[in-house]
Amino acid sequence: MNLFTEADLSPEILKAIGELGFVEPTEIQKQTIPFIQSDIRDLIALAATGTGKTAAFSLPILDMIDDSSRRIQLLVLCPTRELCLQITKDIKNYTKYLKNIKATAVYGGSSITEQMRSLKEKPQIVVGTPGRVIDLIKRKSLDFSTIHWLILDEADEMLSMGFKDELETILSETPENKQTLLFSATMSREVERISKNYLTKPHKISIGSINAVKKSITHEFYVIGYRQKKEALKRLIDANPNQYSIIFCRTRMETQDVADFLMQNGFAADALHGDLSQAQRDTVMKKFRLKNIDILVATDVAARGLDVDSLTHVIHYSIPDDPEIFVHRSGRTGRAGKDGISMSLIKPEEMRKLKQIKSATKIEIIEKKIPTGKEIIKAQVGGVFEKLFTEHEDFFEFDDKLIPDLSGFTKEELVHQLLQFQLKDLALYYQSRNDIQEMKISKESDFSQNRRERRRGEKSRGERDRGGKPRRKSENMVRFFFNLGKRDQLKKIDILDIVNKATAKSKKRADIGDIEIMDKFTFFEVDRNFKGEILNNLPKMKFKGKEMRAEVAVG
Repeated sequence: MNLFTEADLSPEILKAIGELGFVEPTEIQKQTIPFIQSDIRDLIALAATGTGKTAAFSLPILDMIDDSSRRIQLLVLCPTRELCLQITKDIKNYTKYLKNIKATAVYGGSSITEQMRSLKEKPQIVVGTPGRVIDLIKRKSLDFSTIHWLILDEADEMLSMGFKDELETILSETPENKQTLLFSATMSREVERISKNYLTKPHKISIGSINAVKKSITHEFYVIGYRQKKEALKRLIDANPNQYSIIFCRTRMETQDVADFLMQNGFAADALHGDLSQAQRDTVMKKFRLKNIDILVATDVAARGLDVDSLTHVIHYSIPDDPEIFVHRSGRTGRAGKDGISMSLIKPEEMRKLKQIKSATKIEIIEKKIPTGKEIIKAQVGGVFEKLFTEHEDFFEFDDKLIPDLSGFTKEELVHQLLQFQLKDLALYYQSRNDIQEMKISKESDFSQNRRERRRGEKSRGERDRGGKPRRKSENMVRFFFNLGKRDQLKKIDILDIVNKATAKSKKRADIGDIEIMDKFTFFEVDRNFKGEILNNLPKMKFKGKEMRAEVAVG
């Protein structure tokens, strides 16, 4: 099957996908579509995100759905609201000329009453996230006793997000004679266990290795000290003009901090993380898809389900511990036949972690130096012309008589003046700053700084209590990372006051343990029973007009 027209699909579906520009199927589609059309065995399909899995599983099933029946025949489970909506939209596009087939999306963060109402219209297809599907089963609004096909899309992501119990509950609600099709980017232990317990002698399709799909990506890394990390990020963005990128961070606080820094420096950027409401998430993602912003700063969990084909760069502001996450992040660029660049900012002490990633993935990751001011201006000049030559149509009309007499300038002089005008602010910024290589950042000094900070933390955690005994963190305490520190004029008494206010509605007073105030942030310990109140109430408060954020400290 080299063309979709060679597939045994109905004229209505071929017409719909033809209008969408489908001509040649991807490798996963070439292997999956004929299998589903001719075989009733379960299936495990391993393929990277962005390889066309939705069309691979939906096109042949849509052709076999009984449109005269008003029972649910196909259930698609996926990890996030965004992916749920995307799959539903795709299915509706594929069934444009199959008027009697209906698909409904069910997901958290939206009115369950509205979704229950849409289910009363008797769709044959339900696409949902595990949590919301469970809710609807409990409310007797979903009945899967007659489904013929169950799709587990991005099964590895659903399991890594903690949906194991929900998946097993849903699977137990489905008939044994259904066909289960499991799609995943990786074959983790949990995915393997689910497949052994709930799939029957499955056929397996594997599309290349984790690297083979992404030969179009260039991988680079830059060694930089923690204190210069944001400045290095700014330089990398300035040195790669006209980019459309995602920057991955480790925590929600780091994500917001980096996004704030970029916006303060004039970049069209925004943050996507777990502290945002669903409405805020939707707004940010809409702006990013419409390219009203061209830089999205995100955590791994928040970015799941965000499917964008035209990313030019992925930047690992903090590299992940898991090599598979590194591959998954990087794989968001270099799609649809385009080249992409993956950049990693590496602290000197993270070199061992980078070596582990290189060893596990067999990816060649090239070390590069942070661009100098002169190199950035040179790249920006190239970026101006790149944009000029790719956007050459007329967007508005004006009278050519408005153009002043330019006969006194040569072509070169005129271009020189325009570039000086366009890049003036950027040039002045870098003229007033030393290049990062000249700041004498050495691996040894970074290691020394890191050791000092660790010793300081260990000393603080080992402070003696009033009885003179060494103090250890109690099992009943939770250690929090707090976004304010000494530079915000924060004192220990302020932490006590903040915790007391955040837990004021409790009958019992919260026990507070160690408080470790650093320059830019703070660690503090609180009775485990008050964890939820701290996480929920503290962001609603302010300290001297500044917003406060806290999250459970790792390690």
